[in-house]
Amino acid sequence: MLVKEYQAKILSIIQKYIDDEWVLSYNFSVDSRSNYLGFVQGKLEFRDGTFLFFKEFIDLAETIEKISYSFHYQDKENQLIFPYDNAKHKPDLGYRDHKHIDNKIIPSAIPDIEEIIIEIVDNYLS
Repeated sequence: MLVKEYQAKILSIIQKYIDDEWVLSYNFSVDSRSNYLGFVQGKLEFRDGTFLFFKEFIDLAETIEKISYSFHYQDKENQLIFPYDNAKHKPDLGYRDHKHIDNKIIPSAIPDIEEIIIEIVDNYLS
């Protein structure tokens, strides 16, 4: 998959949730480093005033590989509700991909933006 195809996929997902009136507004940018490498970042504002900030450094040469990523969901007062990321911790967690929730760090699958939006809609907006 090319970076421009990945970009189109994300924009299509965002548009779906705008059309369904879950997302009010968004910012989105892609810095292509090559046809297959890129840095994706954005911000979604949900209808209740909460925000999802996301960043992904991706390599799409063979599969969708997220070299680094973070998805941070925050309330109206900018208080963190949950983040997913693959940042290194000291001491080492014993796993790379994780979610911070309720003052705990738990292993997680590598999320995609639609999975995160669905989690927010189902658990925080419905």
